[in-house]
Amino acid sequence: MDDKFNKKKVQFSAWYFLIAILILIGINYLFQQQAASIPYSKFKEYLRQDKILKATIGKESIRGVLRSETDKGTKYFITRTVEDPELIKELEAHNVEYDGMVGEGIIKAILSWIVPLGLIILLWFFFNKKIANAGANFLSFGKSKIKVHASNEPKVTFDDVAGVDEAKEELKEIVEYLKEPEKFQRLGGKIPKGVLLIGPPGTGKTLLARAVAGEADVPFFAISGSDFIEMFVGVGAARVRDLFQQAKQKAPCIIFIDELDAIGRKRSPGAGAGVHEEREQTLNQLLIEMDGFEPNIGVIVMSATNRPDILDQALLRPGRFDRRIVVDNPDLNGREAILKVHAKGVKLAKDVDLKVVAQRTPGFSGADLANVVNEAALLAARKNKNEVEMEDLEEAIDRVLAGPEKKSMVLNPKEKRIVAFHESGHALVADLLPNSDPVHKMSIIPRGWGSLGHTLQLPIEDRYLSTKEELLSKIKVLLGGRIAEEIIFNEISTGAQKDLEKATEIARKMVCEYGMSEKLGPLTYENEAKSYLKYGDREKSYSEETALAIDNEIRDIITDCYNETKKLILENKEALIALAKTVEKKENLEGEEVKKVIEKALSKKEKKRNKLSEQVQLS
Repeated sequence: MDDKFNKKKVQFSAWYFLIAILILIGINYLFQQQAASIPYSKFKEYLRQDKILKATIGKESIRGVLRSETDKGTKYFITRTVEDPELIKELEAHNVEYDGMVGEGIIKAILSWIVPLGLIILLWFFFNKKIANAGANFLSFGKSKIKVHASNEPKVTFDDVAGVDEAKEELKEIVEYLKEPEKFQRLGGKIPKGVLLIGPPGTGKTLLARAVAGEADVPFFAISGSDFIEMFVGVGAARVRDLFQQAKQKAPCIIFIDELDAIGRKRSPGAGAGVHEEREQTLNQLLIEMDGFEPNIGVIVMSATNRPDILDQALLRPGRFDRRIVVDNPDLNGREAILKVHAKGVKLAKDVDLKVVAQRTPGFSGADLANVVNEAALLAARKNKNEVEMEDLEEAIDRVLAGPEKKSMVLNPKEKRIVAFHESGHALVADLLPNSDPVHKMSIIPRGWGSLGHTLQLPIEDRYLSTKEELLSKIKVLLGGRIAEEIIFNEISTGAQKDLEKATEIARKMVCEYGMSEKLGPLTYENEAKSYLKYGDREKSYSEETALAIDNEIRDIITDCYNETKKLILENKEALIALAKTVEKKENLEGEEVKKVIEKALSKKEKKRNKLSEQVQLS
């Protein structure tokens, strides 16, 4: 019975306030409409004409009822009280029923002051309660929005993290110190006060922090850098103080601040008021709490960021975040281990080889690989399969790389033929050049944003260096699509826009960053101001004459590659046509199929050439 009553309990709502106010306004409005306000002289005139039936006399007003409705259709009246000693006698003379108004001042005060003030107070408490339930009480702005992970919650351990073995080893030392501090203290060693996890988005920095929380049997406080900043100045610093005060009470413990760059940006001397001043106050308080006069024994601060280049140097000095752990994209073995972790709850078919999937996903982060496994499971479920097959994983990789298929986007025959020759140009050049990565797949099915087709190349193994010849081969492969269109159709289309952008960017880096220009020498002509992970603005540090020489050298590199690629495609035009016809018919070709088509066309060309040479010799 009690449970049923609780379920049916009426919840208080702001709509009740609004309805009550509307009712009061309506009653007042109706009363004002029924009681016509008349001057005292008109009241005396009605009295002499015997039109007044009842009258209630108050200190400030006289209200009454008319014997018959007036021309305006009103039956009630109200007028101001005027000092008139003969009024009572006149009311009695005209047989008017009269009475005095009791407590008129009190009623007016209640209606005009107490009721509205009470409604305002009730509204204040109602909205304050609602906001407090949402975690932002007006009276507790200085309280941090920290989340404390309890020991009975489902834990993430180091077994759930793969592909970042070096980072795990560094963090295991932190966990071991929290469990056995005497082991490190007996030799006089001090554990680092702060651990900064650095890496691109999606590499598992936050997951590593959660794993530390699961491994270490200590309280774990988690908060985002943006949770410190509010519209009121001083709130961020107050929340930092509150955070460390709570942590000290439960030491040893771990504080994890995600997206540290939200509050840890470099302080500028010309920063003005507003959010910049508030952020700097928050940062100053964080610096003091981490390494001020008061030691935080047993409190370890962990943070994650993908923008270490913009962090204030005071945060990175020894004594604060003195241990920096790089969490980079995983290598081949790391990708395979990550795929195994994410595939634990997925039913995989016997033909699925996660090592092959790892080989086909170079450069993928942990989040990308998790997305591949999830997309494959969704695709298999959509096709009513009982298991996730290898083709589902292949399709998932394509979806992550180039986006989903745009089945509604149907190309007309002319455009489809242009796209087929464009992609065949890429694939042919990639297959013929010795320093190019092999073709994994080519397709002329539109995908993603503005992609009418794609040719996917995958390296045989992970590479960390690129030679000059390899970079030139990349430029030639990118130019192959445009050149194929020019050779076959004697015109060019807009489909090579992205290819030209990438080719120009590679050539610019070769000249300005890698020192691969013979004319300009082994010099760097662009300083990336402390850039990290391709962030940061470039700073020009050379003359206009050098800038002109750089532009000419970039143009020369692109032009030379263009001419060499055009010659290569013209020499193997038969293979280009054969490949384009095949992909136009099938729409998708795997790497092995691409190679077979090219080899077959080249062998036919070689046989034809040998036959012609034999005929010449016989003649």
